[in-house]
Amino acid sequence: MLYGIAAVTASFATAAASFLLAALIAASLRVPALRLGLLDRRRQRPVPLLGGVAVVLVTGLVVWAGDWTGTVPLGSGVGRLLVAGAAVGALGLAADVWRLRRRWLVAGTAVAAACVVPYGENGPLAGVLAAVWITSVATAFRGLDHADGVAGTVGVVTAFGVGACAAAELMDGLAVLLSALAAALAGFLLHNRYPARIALGACGSLFAGFLLAGAAVFTRAGHDPRAGVGVLFALTAPVVADAVLVLLSRLLAGRPPLRGGPDHLAHRLRRLGLTPQGAVVVLGVVSFCGVLAGVLVHIGWARDTTPLWLAGGVALAVVALLRVRVYEPRRTRPDTGVVRVPAAGAGARGVTTPGTGGGARVVGVPRAGTDTRSRGRRTGQGTGVGMGTGTGAGTGTRAVARGLRAGVDARVRAPRAQSQPQSHSQSQSQSQRQPREPLETTGAPARASFRAAIFPVRQARSDENTQVSAPLRVRNG
Repeated sequence: MLYGIAAVTASFATAAASFLLAALIAASLRVPALRLGLLDRRRQRPVPLLGGVAVVLVTGLVVWAGDWTGTVPLGSGVGRLLVAGAAVGALGLAADVWRLRRRWLVAGTAVAAACVVPYGENGPLAGVLAAVWITSVATAFRGLDHADGVAGTVGVVTAFGVGACAAAELMDGLAVLLSALAAALAGFLLHNRYPARIALGACGSLFAGFLLAGAAVFTRAGHDPRAGVGVLFALTAPVVADAVLVLLSRLLAGRPPLRGGPDHLAHRLRRLGLTPQGAVVVLGVVSFCGVLAGVLVHIGWARDTTPLWLAGGVALAVVALLRVRVYEPRRTRPDTGVVRVPAAGAGARGVTTPGTGGGARVVGVPRAGTDTRSRGRRTGQGTGVGMGTGTGAGTGTRAVARGLRAGVDARVRAPRAQSQPQSHSQSQSQSQRQPREPLETTGAPARASFRAAIFPVRQARSDENTQVSAPLRVRNG
């Protein structure tokens, strides 16, 4: 009796310390994350990613202090679970910093899960399946961190449920570990609620998912495997539902399964009209219902078939949410090698230029006198030459077309006074006053600038109007 009271008191003290420390450390890590550029850019606005570091540090330090002082000894199995979880969290931190591929995260998590599974109580086959389960849940828990407050809320509810199962099995060390994790996630939620100021990242999400799945496997060690499957599913119902929904939607849409996208539970609930806070509440209620069913089945207060009803409800919800449109339609454009650039002005023809190959051809340059809006520079020289250079950031052919139109238009619209010949000294002084600038190539290929050559245009005589009545046809061989 006294031992139970001491364990409960230690759990409350551990939870209080974890809550306060996690809130303080998470707030202090936000500025370093912003300066280092460790941001989650998958959201509508970038969010720092070092919140998981606070959760890992606080959980490990508080639980280690309790074991070192002898207040709550962890035991060999729980200590091994904590060390493996810290290793998975370090791997997640490396993924946040250096953008590791997901297959490396899955491989590292699988190795850590294989080291903590109790093979003696479960057997070799059940142990391998348990390692696969831990890896899947830890990886899927990372998907809940795409929305503000979802991962923390689901993690807190699940940690309390698994901790209740551990307390029913008299696993005090495991119960204290889960209470510290729940309190650390609650302190982190102070900064992760909408609008989030910091996120878990791969470090915190993999660590929390690994500890929750591993602790659930520990609590079901030695029980009926068939009932254990239902209990494990009920304890992690939102995580499993999100993973199944994302996998099915991506396969049906023809997308790679490991490619990210706005197709998770929270995203689809937002599409249905819920607010960010409403989506968190809905997922929290679903998590609570699953945890309640799992705990009741574990302690024997409900039938083993109770998780089947929960699985049926989750399946119906997944099928209904699959109908919510989250992917943008694909825009396919045939590569014909021809780019059509519309010409400005009334009565002007389009300009057709080959996308690849030799010389560029421009057909249907707009009539002189029309007001064309081009990004090319309009320059007119006194020697009867018009020059246009396309400086757009698009393709090279479009830049050439704009340059040709701008050059012809600029020369034809030049004042008649400029068409008069100048003396050698005047032209030399003018060239000294106005040095020729180099051609600009902002984003266009290099050959696009060389194609923007100089094209001669016949000078208008004094008895002719400066406007040309017929459209010009310019060819660059």
